[in-house]
Amino acid sequence: MLRVVAMAVDTRQLPLGGRIGDFLNVVDTVYEADPVFVRPLDMDLKDRLNPRKNPFFEHGEAALFCAYENGRPVGRISASIDREHLDRYKDATGFFGFLDTVDDEEVARALIERAEGWLRGKGMTRARGPVSLNINEELGCLVDGFDTPPYLLMPHHRPYQGGLIEKAGYAKVKDVYAWSYKVGDVIKRVKTAHDEIAKMPEVTVRKASLKTIDHDVELLVEFFNDTWSDNWGFVPFTRAEVKKMASDFRLLLMPDMTCIVNIDGEPAAMAIALPNLNELVGDLHGKLLPFGLPKLLWRLKVKGPKSARLILLGIRKKYRLQRKYAGLTVFMYAEMNDGARRVGVERGELSWTLEDNGRINAGIALMGAKRYKTYRVYEKALSNGGAAS
Repeated sequence: MLRVVAMAVDTRQLPLGGRIGDFLNVVDTVYEADPVFVRPLDMDLKDRLNPRKNPFFEHGEAALFCAYENGRPVGRISASIDREHLDRYKDATGFFGFLDTVDDEEVARALIERAEGWLRGKGMTRARGPVSLNINEELGCLVDGFDTPPYLLMPHHRPYQGGLIEKAGYAKVKDVYAWSYKVGDVIKRVKTAHDEIAKMPEVTVRKASLKTIDHDVELLVEFFNDTWSDNWGFVPFTRAEVKKMASDFRLLLMPDMTCIVNIDGEPAAMAIALPNLNELVGDLHGKLLPFGLPKLLWRLKVKGPKSARLILLGIRKKYRLQRKYAGLTVFMYAEMNDGARRVGVERGELSWTLEDNGRINAGIALMGAKRYKTYRVYEKALSNGGAAS
């Protein structure tokens, strides 16, 4: 017997819904025998789903659902609306995310229909996903690259998952790419471009640091909002989200994996990479306590990670159009490569990039990176029938 049950998104609501533990633990069933799956830390995911702890809920709403077959959890899904998105695009589009299911069309369809019903009840006429709450979190369903582990805050799926979404009536709206990069010597062309920028007297470079973390995160968000504002699906970060990000970065920041470029004293370009936490938590099975936390801190601060994820590389629009500074992107790639070598990072992921962002994708390929994963975002028009659950 198949049934779909609403989960609580706040521990204060637990008597009103199913157990949040089932929502977290169902991945052990879905990804059983998958050698590359990395279970996210339960503590982190609980905080992200808790309206008291995640600033997303100041401008968004979400519902969680879990599917049970004969009493056993076999799938999960979230449904969410983001008022920042709705204010910007006015497209009555809501999202589904955290979609992880066994290979069963009936299970996937039941979960998706439950999410769609919730979205209709909120006045949405279109569903898009997978999107974990909003576009600034995990995005897309993995459709190739199943043989390698996911990096920090990047999703992982079984090969059948995309097909189950399509069977529920969804079609592709956008693909995004992840790129694999091996740290090493840069090619001569890249070194030449780097050195030309480095010789400019008006150009200076610094690293982010714990002493300046609050300012540097503010700067990161300014760059994100400036450089990504024309991108498909873009939604700006809010002030509360910036504050939360600064707090989170205190543990993860590796100054050598950052690059802030000033031109005549004005911040002009920025790149930030974070240690790949997934590399360090794979054997913790989502649990930090009682023994996971000391293991993680030792691996992060003493042993050191061997991989990192480049989460942002951007140039302010005013400098992007100046031919003189055309080499800024390559300059930062080279700086990040050298920083990675200094701290013992051997490989990285650059993610994500839009499939139709030819200039950025060409620049990444120039640095020797290889596109190795594709994530697909699907969309479907919602019918008028149904109601919120």
